[in-house]
Amino acid sequence: MEKIDHLIKRAVSRRSFLAGAGTATAALAIGCSSNSVSTGGGGGTNPGITDNDIMNFALNLEYLEAEFYLYAATGKGLASADAGTGAGTTTVPSGIAAVPWGSSGFAQYASEIAQDEVNHVRFLRQAITGNGGTPVSRPNIDLTFFAPLAVAAGITTTPTFNPFLTPQAFLIGAFVFEDVGVTAYHGAAGLISSSTILGAAAGILGVEAYHAAAIRTLLTESAATTSDQTYVNIANKVADLRGTLGGSNETHVGLYAGDPTVGIVAADTTNAIAFSRSTDQVLHIVYGAVGGAGVGKGGFFPNGLNGKITATAS
Repeated sequence: MEKIDHLIKRAVSRRSFLAGAGTATAALAIGCSSNSVSTGGGGGTNPGITDNDIMNFALNLEYLEAEFYLYAATGKGLASADAGTGAGTTTVPSGIAAVPWGSSGFAQYASEIAQDEVNHVRFLRQAITGNGGTPVSRPNIDLTFFAPLAVAAGITTTPTFNPFLTPQAFLIGAFVFEDVGVTAYHGAAGLISSSTILGAAAGILGVEAYHAAAIRTLLTESAATTSDQTYVNIANKVADLRGTLGGSNETHVGLYAGDPTVGIVAADTTNAIAFSRSTDQVLHIVYGAVGGAGVGKGGFFPNGLNGKITATAS
């Protein structure tokens, strides 16, 4: 197993990064749409994993998304009541306030998604409590991890990328998260036993898919109207890296990067079914881990997730 920060310290190029993944990620990259039910903590289907454990896994991811969008929209993170008792801290790039939007439309878009993610946090916390469980508190979150991710993806040569600097950079940051959310909820469907909870998870998946579609549309619309493919090309690099880390041969973001075979819908081309990721594959992405079992922290979660599902299984 290699971590992204280790690769960066070795100053490898993106090409050598992808080549260096080698057999460690070959199995992950083969089948993006299989409905694997690996828990990420037990190396396969684990009867000890409950619906509350799955919801707590999702809650960790919603904390991450909520923090990102709230800081982008308001310059502040979750209120203490939403973060939970003893919540971890969130590290952000120095000097951050809200993104300088430049247009009310962009600002409204960011604010609406921020509120959606806060509502997801609140819903999951209430659902876990109502199901007799204890919702985990927000773990430590590091939103500066976008910078080394950008280096690993070949977007920048030094870790300077900051998704809070411009609306376009914000879209790239959002693109990192939203497709992961959609694939994670799809992958979790096979783990949930309660039809009520499964229905709610499907509803959250739908909202995350709306978010992802809006981000993809804004990126491709900008490329079409300005003939500037810069941010579509950047998003495609994000998709490539996300696929390498998270076991998905996913489609790119748009039709403007010189490849007519890619599309704006992230689904398999045979049945048009959204890609699915196991919890293990999701952990590899958010930890920035290229392969290997037992990775329990890193990337956006410097001290790991809270709950039972915290370590990679393969």
